[in-house]
Amino acid sequence: MKAILLLGGFGTRLRPLTNDTPKQMLPVCGRPMIEWVCEHLLRHGVDEVVLSLGYRAEAFTAAYPLGRIAQLPYEIAVEPEPRGTAGAVRFAAEASGITGTFLVLNGDVLTDLDVAALAHMHENSGAEATIALQPVADPSPYGLVVTDPIGRVLSFSEKPEPGSASAALPHRRQPTISAGTYVLTSRVLDRIAPDRPVSIEREIFPQIVVDGTLVASVSDTYWLDTGTPQQYLAANLDILEGRRAGAKVADGIAAVADGIDAEAQIRTSVIGRGCEIGPGAVVQRSVVGEGCRLAEGAVVIDSVLGRDVVIGAGAVLSDFSVVGTGEQIAPGAVLRSQRQPAAASDS
Repeated sequence: MKAILLLGGFGTRLRPLTNDTPKQMLPVCGRPMIEWVCEHLLRHGVDEVVLSLGYRAEAFTAAYPLGRIAQLPYEIAVEPEPRGTAGAVRFAAEASGITGTFLVLNGDVLTDLDVAALAHMHENSGAEATIALQPVADPSPYGLVVTDPIGRVLSFSEKPEPGSASAALPHRRQPTISAGTYVLTSRVLDRIAPDRPVSIEREIFPQIVVDGTLVASVSDTYWLDTGTPQQYLAANLDILEGRRAGAKVADGIAAVADGIDAEAQIRTSVIGRGCEIGPGAVVQRSVVGEGCRLAEGAVVIDSVLGRDVVIGAGAVLSDFSVVGTGEQIAPGAVLRSQRQPAAASDS
């Protein structure tokens, strides 16, 4: 089965990390995020992926010039302009000659979902589309999905108002959201207008609900949307701490740098190659990119550093601070919940 990976977003919420790198190329425990995604798909019977690209498409082809990502063959479909999530699916399917049934996945979601089982369920249902659902406490950042007892979708509300889910779910203890993994038939492609941006969540799925041909499967497996610095950091720490099936890194440090001073304190963190960490420096629950330099007594807690960052002596970063590639933090500076350079507003 083929799978389309939606990778065209700008990664605005992850800036400045994504100022020069697509979010799916950001490293997770020393490997680009997309490798984790493709490796998972390969294990579940996907034999080829189509990368639906937009922002910095060349980053993917340059990193994988031999046409494989984690041993999974890929081809690309580069949108000439943003077409929305459904428009991207139609464009990628037509560009790669997809017919019949295929998978679609959001490329910034890390999950242990059994996509082969989801595809099998779809085959037996006769539905036009089948979506994976994930239980969450608050569905407002995502898409609230209500189903009947046999899994037929009754309503699909993209990013509902906070607090509105309880009224829609009298029979369910916890709301469920679209988990960003779909099995689609070619009939879905016929619904997507070719000449304008179209959202699959806001337009296409509600149409299919009206026709009664959208079904869903609820899973409580590992699932993480990596779209924010907090979530990106969690993606790394979840692997370090063994919360993902089959994904572990020894010793709590993904890549031990020769330049770590014996008096530095490193706890549950990812340290990129070529880093220098001085005496008395502290790194806890953080991601430190390749080639970073932390001077004596620098402290980095619950934060993310891009590549080639320099942290001056005695500087303190905490509370999900994020520092972009090549930035320098002055000695003694204190950053709490800050981004350097300052990032644009979330979108």
